[in-house]
Amino acid sequence: MPEFPDLQAFSRKLTRKLAGKKVEKLNAVYKKKLRTAELDLKRAIEGATLASIYRDGKELHFAFNNGNVLALHLMLKGELHLYQGAHDRKYPIIELLFSDGTGLAMTDWQGQANATLNPALREAPDALAKSVNYQFLKQTLAASKAAVKKLLIDQHVIRGIGNTYADEILWAARIAPFSISNKIPDPAIKMLARSIRSVLAKAEKTILKTHPEIISGEVRDFLHIHNPEKEKSPGGAEIRVETSGGRKTYYTDEQKAYR
Repeated sequence: MPEFPDLQAFSRKLTRKLAGKKVEKLNAVYKKKLRTAELDLKRAIEGATLASIYRDGKELHFAFNNGNVLALHLMLKGELHLYQGAHDRKYPIIELLFSDGTGLAMTDWQGQANATLNPALREAPDALAKSVNYQFLKQTLAASKAAVKKLLIDQHVIRGIGNTYADEILWAARIAPFSISNKIPDPAIKMLARSIRSVLAKAEKTILKTHPEIISGEVRDFLHIHNPEKEKSPGGAEIRVETSGGRKTYYTDEQKAYR
């Protein structure tokens, strides 16, 4: 699944390519994955000019000059494709056709990617919101007995962090992923707050540098811990992997467990 830094990179590239273009036609190909009626989508989007694309949590939001926002969630295997005139991509979910002949298609062979018009505001803060600081984390962790990784990837708590980057963040903060949230001491919480920002920001920068044209997929080869190609961390510790509920957790003995 594309995560925070991937979606940040996608939004920057798509804004450069598509901002200022007028939508001539919206094609809802796989209507089961529309969370808004097709007719309402067409009325809201067709004829509008795309102002910007930005990431919100794990979604890409397409903001138009008439005030409407189209939210696309790629889920696990969704992809975005830019094209001219027509495309031959399989498994399309939705397509935006612009007046200059440019098109954007969202596809998903699993059929899980979805589209929503004017999504409701979420209460949980975005991972890079100013409010996600030491005080927020201290209060949030103190109120939970859940494993800290479980808390980090809970989109009702913090939006945007997924399985992969939770591992990277916790390794950078030297906190074991199975640590009990309300047992983590203040110094470690402060490190966690710093790590959330630094890990996500550095990952976005790396992706944009190595894949400047990216609008789909995942770039993971530069990661320190959540990387099946690596056996040891940069510090030389063995990378351990545990699977639970179909989700893999990567960690090392460099991380302290708080129980």
